[in-house]
Amino acid sequence: MSPTVPTAAAPLLASADAHAVDTGTTLVFAAVLVALIVCLALEEKIHAKKSFIAGTFAMLSLLMAMIFHIEPGTAEVHVLDETLTIPIYIPAIDWGVIAIILGSSLFVDVTSKSGLFTWIAIRLTKASAGDPVRLLWFYGLMTVGFSAVLNNVTAMIIVGSLTGVSLRKLERESQLLGFLLIEGLLTNIGGLLTLISSVPNIIVGTAAGISFVGFFVAAAPFVVLATVVTLLLGGRLFGIRKLSTDAERAEAAELVSGFDENDGIESRGFFYFGAAMLVLFIVVIATTSVLPFVSELGMGYVALTFAVIMLARYKATVDTYYRALDWDLLGFFAALFIVINVMEHAQVLALIGRGLAAIIDLGDVLGTALVLVASAAFSSVTDNIPLAAMLAKILGQLGKPSDSPLWWSVVFGANLGGNLTPIGSASTLVAVTIMHKNRLQVSFAGFVVKALPYALVQIVLATLYVLLVLA
Repeated sequence: MSPTVPTAAAPLLASADAHAVDTGTTLVFAAVLVALIVCLALEEKIHAKKSFIAGTFAMLSLLMAMIFHIEPGTAEVHVLDETLTIPIYIPAIDWGVIAIILGSSLFVDVTSKSGLFTWIAIRLTKASAGDPVRLLWFYGLMTVGFSAVLNNVTAMIIVGSLTGVSLRKLERESQLLGFLLIEGLLTNIGGLLTLISSVPNIIVGTAAGISFVGFFVAAAPFVVLATVVTLLLGGRLFGIRKLSTDAERAEAAELVSGFDENDGIESRGFFYFGAAMLVLFIVVIATTSVLPFVSELGMGYVALTFAVIMLARYKATVDTYYRALDWDLLGFFAALFIVINVMEHAQVLALIGRGLAAIIDLGDVLGTALVLVASAAFSSVTDNIPLAAMLAKILGQLGKPSDSPLWWSVVFGANLGGNLTPIGSASTLVAVTIMHKNRLQVSFAGFVVKALPYALVQIVLATLYVLLVLA
């Protein structure tokens, strides 16, 4: 799992790791984690929503944690001058991610009422001359760019909305699944571009002493290569081809000429306001970490604030937007964070970390390659933040220099692992949610089957890049 911001409760929860946990107990909880993954893979068969499945395992994990005495039932949180005693599962949830998803969803939904996204989509459609391949590249590059400066969840929400509008107007809804899947995968590639694009980048880059510029210079060539390969492969596997005949081009040109980007604009003033707020939203989100006061509140606060500002226009009917929220997605994330937190206390993540430490001892070439692949595999089903933190600590203890390719193995593996499963990253999960909203039924297993070719190619390319270029 790849959330986009760290929690303020991390130090509090980490202190609970002092509880001794025997290997047998750890293996029991590891079996529970495996069972959760299996149930999510079979969600269509068992006719249950993701939030219900994850919620059931969250309740089971918490009860087991109390029975095995691996974490306290309550935690103390210091807020200003007050000390609050709250159930342990409250700080276990990464409320920053929840706030980002909630705020971004509301912001995008309300902003779309201004006609802004329709306008952008039609302008891009016109620029593509109705050619599906050109449109795929436009949206793909925009996805990578947004993911590099925004969190990948917000990037997926914005680009996914634009994609749906464009393909419906171009009468190519049959290609929507391919577009959304490719965009979901590209969010995790874009997350590799800079030191601040994802939390694992920050954790590993800081521990290794890699500068912002140094990180960008090292990662940028791979991001360009992976983006191009993913778009080429996506066009081929999903049958997204260029318009090859004069008749096709003429038909597309006629269809595009009938588009009017101003059709969805009911109020020119609200349109310009929405455009200004979108630009400001991107700028503030991208600079949250350096803004006074706001940096302490985080990107979730920024997303919620912009949502409130946009909702002011519809203050008497805001309940309409609340009902349109994907509560299944929010519930799933909250429950999944609880499960992962219990697994951390049960030393399941530590067990994974020890296994990877043994791999490192296999040698520079083999160890580096296996660390990348193993990091990707584990990040596809569990939180990549504690995993990255554990591996960064291990590499630091081993005295690995900042130019060691092992640091990059962890960075690439932690980010690209999110493309292996729909729960591998927040953005791929959002991509699946957008698919469902557009009546495209994609199960857990179905996503894995469709995404696997891309993920394997990306991981192979990353392994070769680390060994041949960064080593």
